Amino acid sequence: MTTWRAALDEPTHAARTLATRPADAPRPTPSPAGDGLQVVAEGVTRIAGFGVAALSLVRDVDQLEVVAVAGDEDAAGALLGTRTTVASLEAEMEIADAWGALRFVPQERLDHLDPDLTVDGWVPELVPLEGPDAWHPLDLLCAPLLAPDGRLIGLLSMDLPRDGRRPGPAARRVLEEYARQAAHAALLTLQREELAEQVRLAGTAREIVRNASSHHGLAQILEETGSALVEGFGAAGMWIQVFDADDRGASVLLAVDGSEVVLPARLVRVAEAAARECWSRQRVEVIDTGRERHAELPAGDHAAVVAFLDSIGVGSIMFVPIGAGPECLGNLVLTRAATCPEWTDVQVEAVLDIGHDLGRVVLNARGFEREHRLVKELQALDVYKTRLIATVSHELKNPLTSVVGHLELLTVLDELPARATASLAAIGRGTTKLARVVDDLLLLSRVGDPERLVEAERVDLLGVVAEAHDLVRVEAQRREVALAPPRADGAPARLVVEGDADELERAVTNLLGNAVKYSPPGSEVQVVVRSRRTAGAAEVVVDVVDQGIGISAEDRGRLFEEFFRSTNPEALSRPGTGLGLAIVARIAAGHGGHVEVASELGRGSTFSLCLPAATP
Repeated sequence: MTTWRAALDEPTHAARTLATRPADAPRPTPSPAGDGLQVVAEGVTRIAGFGVAALSLVRDVDQLEVVAVAGDEDAAGALLGTRTTVASLEAEMEIADAWGALRFVPQERLDHLDPDLTVDGWVPELVPLEGPDAWHPLDLLCAPLLAPDGRLIGLLSMDLPRDGRRPGPAARRVLEEYARQAAHAALLTLQREELAEQVRLAGTAREIVRNASSHHGLAQILEETGSALVEGFGAAGMWIQVFDADDRGASVLLAVDGSEVVLPARLVRVAEAAARECWSRQRVEVIDTGRERHAELPAGDHAAVVAFLDSIGVGSIMFVPIGAGPECLGNLVLTRAATCPEWTDVQVEAVLDIGHDLGRVVLNARGFEREHRLVKELQALDVYKTRLIATVSHELKNPLTSVVGHLELLTVLDELPARATASLAAIGRGTTKLARVVDDLLLLSRVGDPERLVEAERVDLLGVVAEAHDLVRVEAQRREVALAPPRADGAPARLVVEGDADELERAVTNLLGNAVKYSPPGSEVQVVVRSRRTAGAAEVVVDVVDQGIGISAEDRGRLFEEFFRSTNPEALSRPGTGLGLAIVARIAAGHGGHVEVASELGRGSTFSLCLPAATP
C-alpha cells in the first residue's frame, strides 16, 4: 500500500505515495477529517476485506494529506497528518494498471521509480503467500478521487487484504463503489472546509472593519480595512464609492491599492442608483461578465458595466451597498478575475453585514472630517479676526494721535469761552478712553497671534508684581480700596519664570486693576506670589484676591472672551471694554500657562495667574 512498507530485507522504493516525502522534510501536524471520510475508510476494512484503509485530501494544490485511517491504531498514529506530493502519485500512476476507478502497481515495477525518496510510515509484519496472485507488502492499490470537473481532490488507498490475495473482479467492483463514496465524501469535506474558511476570513474582515478608527479620514480607513476585505473574500481588488455628504451626486472613489479609480460618468450614475436600490432591498448584487445580462440592470447599462470591467481585466464583481439606517452612503465593489471561483452565498451574506459596518465607519469618518474642517475654518477665522483687529486699531491710532495733538493746542489758548473749554475737556476724556481701547486692541492682536514667538528671558515674578502694584496703588487710593503689599510664599529662587517681563507686568496689572475696580470702598485686595507643583511640574502662581461683587457661575464660563461684559448690573455700571481678562488669558497661554478663577457672587473673587517655573 502507498502508506506502509513491510519489514523486508529487500530495498524500499518510493511506492508509498501517501507517506513518502524527502528525507529532510519535517513531519506535518495532523489535520482533522470529516466523519464521512472515516466512515468510508472503515467500510473498506470491515466489508471490502482489507486490513487497513486510508483517505487523503489535496492540500495547497500540490500535496496530499492523510486525513482518515481505519483498521489499525498504530497505522493511524503513524500516518494521520503526513503529506506527500501530487507529483509522486502521478509518477506511480504512470506505471499502474487501470482497474476501472482503481489503480494497481505491483511491487515488481517499483524499480522504475525515483529511489531518492525515503519511506516513512507504519511497518506491518507480513509474509507473502505462494502463488502469482499473492499480495506483496510493496503492492500499491489506490483510487484517485476526482471532482465532477475532473480535478484531483484526494486518494483512497488499501492494504493488507485479509485473504492475502490481490483482489479479483468481484472485490474490485466493491472497492470501486467505495471509491465513488470516498470521492463524494472528499468533495463534501473540502467544500465544508472551504466554507468554514470563508466564514472565518469574512468574520475577521468584519471585525477589522468594526474596529476601524473613527478618528481617520476615508482614505486612511480604506488603508486600514482594504487588505482584510480583499483577503477575507478572496477578491483580486476592491474600491469604495462614497456619495457626497450633501447628496449632490458627487462621489469619492477610493481603491484599496491607492490607485485612482476612474469610472465613466454614466457608470457613476448607474452605481449610485443601484446602490440606493440595493440598500432599500438589503441585497448584494453579483455581476459576471461571462453570463447573461443582469436582470436588475437595463440592457444598455449592463453592456456599459461589462465593457468597463473587461477593460480593466475584471471577470466578476460583488456590488455591496453601504449605509446606515435608511440612508445609503455609497457602495463597496469587490473584484475577481474571470478564472476565479464564483462568489458563494456565505460571502454574499457576510459582505452585506460589512456594508452596514462600513456605513457606520463612513458616518464617523464624515463627522471626523467635518470636525477637522471646522477646526481649520475656526483657526483661519481667528487669524483673520486678529489681523482685522490689528488693522483697524492701527487705522484708528493715527487720527487719534492727530485729535490729541490739536486738543493740546486748543487747551493752551486763553481767549476760549468757558463753554468751549468744557467741550474740549469732554472731548479729551472721550479721546483718552478711545485711545485706551485702541491700545488694548493692539495688545490683544499682538499677544493673540498664534504665530507669535515670546522672546523669553528669566523674570523675577515677585519684582513684576511689585511694579504692577505701584501702577495700581493710586487708583486703589482714589477708590478707597486697601491694596496690601505683595507677599511671597516660597523661596525667591523658586518664583522665577521665563517670558516677556512687559507682557507679564501687563497681565498682573490688569488683574489688580479689575480687583480694585470691582471692590467696594473699605475692602482689601491682596496679591500673593507662590510656587506649587501640578502633575509633577513646577509652577509659579500669582493670586489676586478681592472682596468685591463676585462673579456668577454663568459669567465665569465666558470671562476670557473678547468684549465680554458681565450680566451683573452692578458690574456693568463700572467702565470697561471687556478686553482686560482676554489679554491676560492670551498672555498666559503665550507663556505656556493659564488663568484660574474662584468666585462667588457677592463674596469676592480670586484670580490665579499660573506660569511654568523657570529651570534652575
